[in-house]
Amino acid sequence: MNARTFLIAFYSPPKHHSSPAISVPRKIFYSDFDSKRQILQLRVFHLGRTGLFRVSPINLVVADGLSRRDIGKVRADVKSEPYEVAESPPESVEFEDALSDVVLRAEDGDGVVVQWWEQFPKRWVIVVLCFSAFLLCNMDRVNMSIAILPMSSEYNWSPSTVGLIQSSFFWGYLLTQIAGGVWADTVGGKLVLAFGVIWWSVATALTPIAARIGLPFLLVVRAFMGIGEGVAMPAMNNLLSKWVPVAERSRSLALVYSGMYLGSVTGLAFSPFLIQKYGWPSVFYSFGSLGTVWFAVWLNMAHSSPLEDPQLRPEEKKLILGNSVSKEPVKSIPWRLILSKAPVWALIVSHFCHNWGTFILLTWMPTYYNQVLKFNLTESGLFCVLPWLTMAVSANVGGWIADTLVSKGLSVTTVRKIMQTIGFLGPAFFLTQLSHVDSPAMAVLCMACSQGTDAFSQSGLYSNHQDIAPRYSGVLLGLSNTAGVLAGVFGTAATGYILQHGSWDDVFKVSVGLYLVGTVVWNLFSTGEKILD
Repeated sequence: MNARTFLIAFYSPPKHHSSPAISVPRKIFYSDFDSKRQILQLRVFHLGRTGLFRVSPINLVVADGLSRRDIGKVRADVKSEPYEVAESPPESVEFEDALSDVVLRAEDGDGVVVQWWEQFPKRWVIVVLCFSAFLLCNMDRVNMSIAILPMSSEYNWSPSTVGLIQSSFFWGYLLTQIAGGVWADTVGGKLVLAFGVIWWSVATALTPIAARIGLPFLLVVRAFMGIGEGVAMPAMNNLLSKWVPVAERSRSLALVYSGMYLGSVTGLAFSPFLIQKYGWPSVFYSFGSLGTVWFAVWLNMAHSSPLEDPQLRPEEKKLILGNSVSKEPVKSIPWRLILSKAPVWALIVSHFCHNWGTFILLTWMPTYYNQVLKFNLTESGLFCVLPWLTMAVSANVGGWIADTLVSKGLSVTTVRKIMQTIGFLGPAFFLTQLSHVDSPAMAVLCMACSQGTDAFSQSGLYSNHQDIAPRYSGVLLGLSNTAGVLAGVFGTAATGYILQHGSWDDVFKVSVGLYLVGTVVWNLFSTGEKILD
């Protein structure tokens, strides 16, 4: 018999009394949990003639040294307090329902009742929701890299046209980087991220319709999709700068960005199946519809900062606000001061160099597998999953390593330089090996290792915006990611041109050269210290 059943069975219904407040004798019960004493204190209030009971929240104390004769016992402290008697007493006794509440509820440090699911840290709820937004972000982005194969066959598109379509996404993506950062830093990240998800989801669902109308309409819709995704990273950066303490920064950002990688995994894995089963338009319709579900959850649970969340527990609010800068939105952006700092330009240049190689692999990898490694559509999609899955794992590993190094006393500057150097030189090395491998399996392995080491950048340059300018992290990410988007626009289009006049080796050589430039600039000019207050 468990403790709850035993308590209910033990306590008999009270008789009617004239006094509104009846003191119930103290009762002692015992039970055993894992051979250690656990004291369960319950305050049961008898509400006079009503026959009702009220049970206070649960308090557990665990003590060692339980003897064998104590096994199977629970101790309950039963007290009474005065309560007003209801005019019309209910017929039933509600002790059992009250006891159910005891099992599901607990008191925080201030005596406020907290449901068990509300005890999960709210800052990690925000992190998980941002993770899921970025999961959708890359699902909707990479589906075109798979669908473009049957689409180009159906509409007779040349490699240059394919490159133009792939790069059109970045036209809109480029326009909203800085604007999204300013918007997020001044009004808060909640509404900005919500706008972005809904906007790009609608554009994704409209893609098949635009393709049938004509190429110009498809280019416009893809650019519109980029507008929505363009505000996502600045808004997320603004949110995490307010919600996540410095000691948890690297791993929280790594988790969020791993959502992008897992989004690529999901999109690349499911797109071939949907295309073969239902046709290429089904990819865009199904993926685009998922954004509405996320939007509803986000509006209900998220807030732009801890100061705006009325349900945030006091101890967590103290932890967040005690380890970070002021969370008030900024009123103006000091552009001249920002652009006068060398570490800011180190971020901008390094972001450009990093994204050139990343976006080429994001958009052209299925084509590489199909044309060079001779994989069919399904194989191209499935083998594209491995590099992105590797990135999802290594990004989180890198985040934990970085936070551990900082907690051990290593300077933030040193940690950022170490992590980003791995993020540059690792991909550069493995891309140079692609021209020497003679089997598809080795080529896929090189791609996976290249992307896996690339993911250490999440604990390098992608964490650095909050290090050097936490109050302007949205704007700063907008600036650096604008350079990264330009790399995507030029790199994606240039790849199509290079492939028409050269080879894949030439494509990889350009990426390797930019990785080396980024390594030098980052190690000379970056810092982990705050340079803007």
